[in-house]
Amino acid sequence: MKLTVIGGGSTYTPELVDGLARAHSALPVSELVLQDPDAERLDLVGGLAARMLSRAGHPATVTTTADLDKAIDEATVVLLQLRVGGQAARHLDETIPLECGCVGQETTGAGGLAKALRTVPVVLDIAARVADLAPNAWIVDFTNPVGIVTCALLDAGHRAVGLCNVAIGVQRRAAALLDVPPDRISLGHAGLNHLTWVRSVLLDGQEVLPRLLDEHPDELAKASGLPASFVRRLGAVPSYYLRYFYQHDQVVEELRGAETRAEQVAALERDLLDLYADPTLDTKPARLEERGGAFYSEAAVQLVASLLTGRGDAQVVNVRNHGTLPFLDDRAVIEVPSRITSAGAVPLPVPAFEPLFAGLVAHVSAYEELALDAALRGGVDRVATALLAHPLVGQADIADRLARDLVAANRAHLPWAA
Repeated sequence: MKLTVIGGGSTYTPELVDGLARAHSALPVSELVLQDPDAERLDLVGGLAARMLSRAGHPATVTTTADLDKAIDEATVVLLQLRVGGQAARHLDETIPLECGCVGQETTGAGGLAKALRTVPVVLDIAARVADLAPNAWIVDFTNPVGIVTCALLDAGHRAVGLCNVAIGVQRRAAALLDVPPDRISLGHAGLNHLTWVRSVLLDGQEVLPRLLDEHPDELAKASGLPASFVRRLGAVPSYYLRYFYQHDQVVEELRGAETRAEQVAALERDLLDLYADPTLDTKPARLEERGGAFYSEAAVQLVASLLTGRGDAQVVNVRNHGTLPFLDDRAVIEVPSRITSAGAVPLPVPAFEPLFAGLVAHVSAYEELALDAALRGGVDRVATALLAHPLVGQADIADRLARDLVAANRAHLPWAA
């Protein structure tokens, strides 16, 4: 099988390659294609990928190319992990909102909207080439904001599933705390991408979340970035992205004047590329853990294997709502445990949401609908409307100012704004 990675020059790609190398029996890839417009990065990452597979005795060949059509042609799976505008654009996403007293983050709030505006049209162009050159291929989207991007793909009729590593990270952390293999743990993880709560942890089918909250509150709190007392009061483990909502003003003060995550990642990427240039390096370096995205490779391998074999197991993915959360539109994309078959992902039933959680999910889902409309049709007014709908903005004057500033800063990536 041919597996294509769009954005294959990412410094994170060796993490994916490591997962493929360890899962040859489950996912027999014969050709790994890394596509990226950055020839220098692609050469370094592609070289390391080939050495890693060779060390593992994996028979797959590694092909690198800047040619999108060549990369996609007859692919079995196309994985999207691109970042339009690179870390420079991310830096703007993280700083411009702070000037208005709003959190600056690459997927949440105003920064997340800016990323969606840049990303959705590019992803849809890529998906259109997939439809022409590999019509039976699955598109697995890891590109943020995953929920909005996945909705755009599904609305356009593509065979797509969105993937995030938050759920598998919580599963592995719970398994470690309980000292059991991860496959014995399943999660009641539900919400929207980067807006989820784990309301149940099952060990061999038996509920153990209350036990975890009693015995390991500090470890669970650390994972969420929120106080242990607050997490215990919720009775659920919130995604660490929820700190931007539950402690918004505190986070804004912490971010003001601090080095942005974009600056940190840019420096880390330079160091990683220097490491990748070493012709003797044939394993992923330890420093790659600082890049983020833990367990992404394992989640990706599991998802692709299940889509191709139709084994019908349950995995947490981004999928159409279809009545799963009855307070949302059926078209909304949610992040919940789903049955993975060769026909796609089918959401499993979710226990009724508590009002505290349902209200925020409904609010952000409405924003995502408007954000997608702005990304597809453009216009400063549509951007302002989406920002007005977001609970982290929600004020007319701030929404209008942010809309103007974000569009101006991203003009090079927004054809409608030229």
